[in-house]
Amino acid sequence: MTKDVDAFGGLSVGLSNRLFFRLYQCANMLHKTGTRALDEHGITTQQWAVLGALTRPAFENGVAVGDLAAFLLVSRQNLAGVLSRLEVLDYVERAVDANDNRSRLVRLTAKGRSLWDKDMRSVIADYYDEALTGFSTEDKIHMIHYLDKMLHNFKALDPEAQPVSGTAAAAE
Repeated sequence: MTKDVDAFGGLSVGLSNRLFFRLYQCANMLHKTGTRALDEHGITTQQWAVLGALTRPAFENGVAVGDLAAFLLVSRQNLAGVLSRLEVLDYVERAVDANDNRSRLVRLTAKGRSLWDKDMRSVIADYYDEALTGFSTEDKIHMIHYLDKMLHNFKALDPEAQPVSGTAAAAE
């Protein structure tokens, strides 16, 4: 029996390379098939993530853009473009923070809530069922565990990573 030795001369690096490449492929397929699943609603996976985050109880009264960006692990600049498109569609709005008149919070509009509750939730549930065909409950729990460990390691590698604020952490 021969060992699968990689171009770098080590078994571990080759296995890690395969794992990261598979993760890359899965992320690309998530964007492609997820956007296709919501195509009739004109929603991308990035918009889906924002709308989904805003439905969380911790964010239902609104969330600061910085806290939302920290929760989604995206830059404020990238989030700003997605939020602008969702505002044009009247799915989200920026409202004055009741605790600080100088601050603005992002929240779902009634139209955005309706889109999520009446249109997107069932489509997303069907998408999840198809994408996770063959996965047991135990498989899903293990996958979440391993992805959480990897996410923790990625955060440790990011010199610009900031601790997630209490609001964002509570929303998870």
